[in-house]
Amino acid sequence: MPDADQSGASLPGRRRRNELITFLVLAFGIWPIVAVGVVGGYGFLVWMFQIVFGPPGPPGH
Repeated sequence: MPDADQSGASLPGRRRRNELITFLVLAFGIWPIVAVGVVGGYGFLVWMFQIVFGPPGPPGH
C-alpha cells in the first residue's frame, strides 16, 4: 500500500495546482468574455428598443 500513501501525499499539491489553473481560466478567460457579452447584449437591446420606440425624452412637436 505504499502507492496509496504516495498518491495521497501528492493529492493536495495536484489539487491546489488544478484549482489555481481553474481560477486563472475563469478569472482571465471566461468571465471577461461573459462580461463583454452581457454589456454588449444590453447595449444591443437598448439600441433595438430605441429603433422601434424612438429615443428617450418628451415627444417632439
